[in-house]
Amino acid sequence: MIIEVCGPGCPRCQATEKNAIQALKELGMKLGKDAVVTEIKDVKQISARGVIITPAVFIDGVKVCEGRIPNTQEMKKWIEERK
Repeated sequence: MIIEVCGPGCPRCQATEKNAIQALKELGMKLGKDAVVTEIKDVKQISARGVIITPAVFIDGVKVCEGRIPNTQEMKKWIEERK
């Protein structure tokens, strides 16, 4: 599973990434083995994905959130839906 956080690396993006990692831990998934969390900071790549407001979260290429910081519970739900 690949979880991508799109944004410039601002505090909101960092909080989103932190919540994604926490959700994986709570689900018993191992970073690097079961899932990878990456940041996409390149404006052209972000724009090409149709993102207008950051942060945005993609799981396996599917946009699940844009323009807000999703909490850990939301992230867990999205991850479980895509297992």
